[in-house]
Amino acid sequence: MKTISFIIFLTFFIASSCNKESKKEYRFKFHFITENFEPFNYTEGDKLTGLTPDILKEICESLNIPFDINVMQWDEAYQTAQTTQNAVLFATSLNTERKDLFKWAGPIATMDWYFYALAQNHFDLNSLEEAKTVNSIGVLRDYTIEQFLVQQGFTNLVYCNDHQDAITKLISGEIDLYPSDKITAEAVLNTMQLSIYTLKEVLPIKTEMIYFAFNKLIPDDVVADFQVEIDRLKNNGFLKQLYQKYFNSSDFPGTLQIYTESYPPITFMSNFGEITGYGSEIAKEIMKRNRLFIDIKLSTWSNGYELALINPNFCLFTMDRTPVRENLFHWVGPIGTNSTYFYTRAGSDIVINSIEDAMNLASVGTVSSWFSDQHLRNLGFTNLISDSSPAVMTVKLLTGEIDAFVCSEVTFPDILRSQDYQYNQVNPAFPLMSSDYYITFSKTTSNEIVNQWQTTFSAIQQDGTLDAIRRRWFPD
Repeated sequence: MKTISFIIFLTFFIASSCNKESKKEYRFKFHFITENFEPFNYTEGDKLTGLTPDILKEICESLNIPFDINVMQWDEAYQTAQTTQNAVLFATSLNTERKDLFKWAGPIATMDWYFYALAQNHFDLNSLEEAKTVNSIGVLRDYTIEQFLVQQGFTNLVYCNDHQDAITKLISGEIDLYPSDKITAEAVLNTMQLSIYTLKEVLPIKTEMIYFAFNKLIPDDVVADFQVEIDRLKNNGFLKQLYQKYFNSSDFPGTLQIYTESYPPITFMSNFGEITGYGSEIAKEIMKRNRLFIDIKLSTWSNGYELALINPNFCLFTMDRTPVRENLFHWVGPIGTNSTYFYTRAGSDIVINSIEDAMNLASVGTVSSWFSDQHLRNLGFTNLISDSSPAVMTVKLLTGEIDAFVCSEVTFPDILRSQDYQYNQVNPAFPLMSSDYYITFSKTTSNEIVNQWQTTFSAIQQDGTLDAIRRRWFPD
């Protein structure tokens, strides 16, 4: 009996020890910082709630981390996160300016930024350049969109205290535009007991991914633990539930983001709202064969290109492979070949027989972040006029605002038709370059994902599927 009692005691002791060990606090102590930024994180009574606190609480419970958060004004929180060795700031947009200031775990959400105006005001903006000409744009200091607009050369910015102050100034006429995402704008308007229809979107600006931002001195393996937990919450449906609760949407960012642009016939949105085209069908076929169910997001090229430069596990197609880009991305393909020309207006007196002739023109139009824009800048062109929209540059060419426009022969006919022009109204005056185009992945995407896509693409080539897709979009 004593032996049995001893065994029972020993078993209980071991179980108790294991239980104590399992409840041991996480090996690193954090200083969590956030702001009031509904519906991402905000106080309701004495309770901090929102999408990000709910995610953090789940992670803290899983890793045995004390759930203790300081709420500050954004500018104070942003500076504290950079100077406090164990600080974690949320919810934080990842952009080029911030990328190297923190370590990152996510993404947990996306934000589509627009310029908002009063619904009754007439604004017809087609580009960021036009937005620079309005009298005043309200911004919040140290917000990512403020940093972006400053970097883009905006000089008409008016600084506001918070979102409510900015919208109040917009309504009173003190500012003309305010950049915000729809989720935040609607939440602030609800707080002010105003309808979202008080404002209107007048121009898309950019998309950003939202993360937890860790002080640079926090160990990499600690950040990696958070990333594992975030991916778990994506895969088990928890993040989807939170998105539905706080955003009335289930369009949350998965473990892989896939973006493309409107670039017919390679990629575009059909009249039925489907992302289609030659490159899109190849990407879909690769996903189908690997049982991947990921929505493809349509974006401007400049926006997608910036996202692909800074976000991990990010796919962007299609992209021409050039020396400038070679080491910035992983490449799957090639899926096709593209020839690019200097186009002039048909019947104009402009003659281009060499690169030097093009350099001596008064103005050459390019699309920002297109490979041709990068190539010409590397060649030393100083006469470039750029915009993120190829449609804008097409109109400038046909109305005589620029002497030439650099565009690919694959897509220019569709761009012209979209602006009610015909291909015979332009002249491919001089060839600039020919290059292969690919499906690309951000440099920080795992090799496993890239190799999986390349292996599947090779199979599509070998079994004749690629040729069948090509014939559908480029019939002889």
